[in-house]
Amino acid sequence: QVQLVESGGGLVQPGGSLRLSCAASGLAFRIYNMGWYRQAPGKQRELVALITTSGSTNYAASVQGRFTISRDNAKNTVVLQMNSLKPEDSAVYYCNANSVLGRFNYWGQGTQVTVSS
Repeated sequence: QVQLVESGGGLVQPGGSLRLSCAASGLAFRIYNMGWYRQAPGKQRELVALITTSGSTNYAASVQGRFTISRDNAKNTVVLQMNSLKPEDSAVYYCNANSVLGRFNYWGQGTQVTVSS
């Protein structure tokens, strides 16, 4: 059974930082591209950051330079370091695992991030 378990969300003031972690189990982690998505109330889910099996990264323009995604294949984890947070970053953040050929796709349960003073 595949599980993606996110942690690290919470309430933070504008300009602050949070570190989200996603622990994966039940899958061959190395062959999955890993991503973080977010969904704010009334909006569509959007890609925030992606890291491929080879370690290449891609970011949404709105978070470029502020967020950093990384993965540890030995620990089956993917981390999203979020700095200089803005109120518009508030959303539920979801971890995603997508197999290289796109045949398998999994989601975590989400973790709430709220940026507010």
